[in-house]
Amino acid sequence: MDPAAFVQALADHGIVLNDHQQDQFAAYYQYLISENEKMNLTGITAEGDVYLKHFYDSLTLALVLPELQTQVMSVCDVGAGAGFPSIPLKIAFPQLKIIVDSLQKRIGFLERLTARLELTDVQLFHDRAETFGAKKSPHRASFDLVTARAVAALDVLAELCLPLVKPQGRFVAMKAAATPAELIAAKSAIGLLGGKLAQDAALTLPETGDPRHLLVIDKVKPTPNKYPRKPGIPNKQPLGGA
Repeated sequence: MDPAAFVQALADHGIVLNDHQQDQFAAYYQYLISENEKMNLTGITAEGDVYLKHFYDSLTLALVLPELQTQVMSVCDVGAGAGFPSIPLKIAFPQLKIIVDSLQKRIGFLERLTARLELTDVQLFHDRAETFGAKKSPHRASFDLVTARAVAALDVLAELCLPLVKPQGRFVAMKAAATPAELIAAKSAIGLLGGKLAQDAALTLPETGDPRHLLVIDKVKPTPNKYPRKPGIPNKQPLGGA
């Protein structure tokens, strides 16, 4: 997917990028590739693949949740890596308030990137998700939307992300393929943590037809204070396996 095809594919869904936004995506790509030579940010480096599998893929979130396109919302991206999906969302929909949680070396990259792209209302934090959303954290239960893309299994993600979601907010897990086994394993954990599955949105990427599943989980009640557990425990002992 070259940049022109990227712009057209979004326009087909009613998302129109102006010249400045197109320039921002181009600058994002160039800086990503430049910095990738110094640190391991992504294994996807060809321009067409980055535009499709990183940029367009990130924006599928706004196809499933169209309110992202127009409303002022706080969006927390857990384990954002090189900024996906949060930075493409911020470029396309500047009114969003973006909070990113990632590893320190990637936070450095994102600080330089957001300065280059002149993005405002973007906050970057180096923290473990388990402490970022802990009982006494100021970030707990404070975001309209929390998202994670290809970070961990759903029962683990639910424990890391749902504590951060405000009441009546949403958590969306972005998955590459159908996840019936993950949904079954995570069902009790999602309920325990205050969530309820609202939608399993299936779609495909243009050109390649690669499958994507966005699991939309509503926050219907507060997360018990004892979750998330201490760093490392959710991965070692997922609630779905309890």
